Amino acid sequence: MIASAKGKSRHYPQAELFKKAAVIGSGFGGLALAIRLQSAGIQTTVVEARDKPGGRAYFWEKDGFIFDAGPTIITEPDSLAELWELTGHDMAADIKLLPVSPFFRLNWPDGTNFDYANDPDVLLGEIAKIEAGDVEGYKRYLNYNDELYKAGSNKIASTSFLDFKSMLSAAPTLVKLKAYRSVYAMVSGFVTNEKLRQFLSFQTLLLGGNPMTANAAYAHNFECAGGIWFPKGGTNMLVAAMVKHFERLGGVIRLSDPVTSIDTLGDRASGITCKSGWSEAFDAVASNADIMHSYRDLLAHKHRSGKATAALKKKKYSPSFFIVHFGLKGTWPGIPHHMMLFGNRYEKMLKDIFDTGVLSGDFSSYLHHPTVTDPDMAPMGDSCFYALAPVPHQGKLPIDWKKMGPLYEKRILHEIGHRLIPDIHERIVTSFHYTPQDFGDDFNAYLGSAFSMEPLLSQSGWFRVHNRDEIISNLYFVGAGTHPGAGIPGVVSSAKITAELMLEELG
Repeated sequence: MIASAKGKSRHYPQAELFKKAAVIGSGFGGLALAIRLQSAGIQTTVVEARDKPGGRAYFWEKDGFIFDAGPTIITEPDSLAELWELTGHDMAADIKLLPVSPFFRLNWPDGTNFDYANDPDVLLGEIAKIEAGDVEGYKRYLNYNDELYKAGSNKIASTSFLDFKSMLSAAPTLVKLKAYRSVYAMVSGFVTNEKLRQFLSFQTLLLGGNPMTANAAYAHNFECAGGIWFPKGGTNMLVAAMVKHFERLGGVIRLSDPVTSIDTLGDRASGITCKSGWSEAFDAVASNADIMHSYRDLLAHKHRSGKATAALKKKKYSPSFFIVHFGLKGTWPGIPHHMMLFGNRYEKMLKDIFDTGVLSGDFSSYLHHPTVTDPDMAPMGDSCFYALAPVPHQGKLPIDWKKMGPLYEKRILHEIGHRLIPDIHERIVTSFHYTPQDFGDDFNAYLGSAFSMEPLLSQSGWFRVHNRDEIISNLYFVGAGTHPGAGIPGVVSSAKITAELMLEELG
């Protein structure tokens, strides 16, 4: 069953035969790393604790509906296509990506709708309807954001920062662009209208960051990144395509067997041991698991664990999410694929989530409506949705979500009914929710955080967990907790960085 990679990598030299690597966890970062290693001739095994690959891109099938757990926003598709191109394959042969239009619709309690449109001219018209005087400011913002992306953010996202000197080399560009400002402060320098400021800063929330404190390097506009796409059949089908490609190259995935230990011999990782008792020796080990879980639990009783765990406990962690999945009778062609339903407060709501640990009554939520793009994800004539509300992590809000969950689900569905679907409760075929406790239980996520460490200037680049451990030289990390951060483009970039470091040793 285990075979060498079929074909040679375009970008990587073939490694010495029989070099072996283990990747713990099959999220997007883990799978992207595994594909890169296998493409380079490293015999790679991915070990996944759950019954399906994908990590946070899990999915459920209930009553004929397909519910993606998330993520659901696919940007920078070229970074994914590159994983196939390494061996001369075509991603389009394994998965179809459908364009999403508009990118987002933003809605406020006063009834205002704003379409973040794919067409630049249409988008300028939308901005003019909100605040005509901000059109020119938005054009300047686009130029700034493009410069930041190309000269700053994009370069940083492709560079490993294993020492502070390498971080300093990127500093002049960021200082010149004043990327040390918060995302909200930065966009406020271009537009004056509060709704437009929310439009230009809310994406940071979907990466686990507070627009009021996350530095401007995390600012993002989809025009610079090739738009927004959705995989035919759901995000789970993109995961399936990655798995198919990995196995085509000779890689192996082991499911339903949690890793219990990263084994070491002196200052080297020697292999892994799983809950089933299965263990194997490897030349290198990479973890796509939660970063605290990796150090505190998988390296427990090893000399490296205590110091690293103590340092991680001092970090600030991203909030969690409360997600309601629901299937409805009927279709809503007027509700776009992606919506942001803002509450009456913005800055104060963010303070509740990130600082004071309050479960806001006037929450903001992201509404995902995949069947408007792909009707096959629900029974004919029906629709599936999920509503995601950022909530404090369990370190700030240590409540019993088993008791609060049903109440909060009703509150969120009521708000959607009030603003979009008046008879929502009569139309529900199936519904269920996912809480911070579930993030902790299913992913060993520290504090139930959805994105590991919060994206702050003091927790970015060299200040974030490095892609290679400082002491155990053949232990590597990939995913949201390491550089450059969360989101599919972020973790796919981390996979590229980590693969290059691993191949320096293994190749």
